[in-house]
Amino acid sequence: MTKKYRSEAFAAIHETMEALHDVGVINKQTMREFDETCLTPALPMAPESIRALREREHLSQPIFALYLNVSKNLISDWERGIKKPGGPALRLLTIVEKHGIQAIA
Repeated sequence: MTKKYRSEAFAAIHETMEALHDVGVINKQTMREFDETCLTPALPMAPESIRALREREHLSQPIFALYLNVSKNLISDWERGIKKPGGPALRLLTIVEKHGIQAIA
């Protein structure tokens, strides 16, 4: 799996850190903490943003739910602010926001 970095600079720095880890200069814990700072975060999404994203992709709630492998009721709850997406669902929404629905199709 390819990692997605915040910028090309972070990717270059991360490559250097991986080399230092490989030769034993930095430990596993330090590498793990560094990974967290380099990778693109999945930020919380407001209900309006989720609805706008779905509408941008020209999808109904049931079809959007199929793409995300969640229930249509959950999509409705997200869009009304009753529940908030988290974990893998939030990561998928972030990917769709950046790259479009075809990125997960």
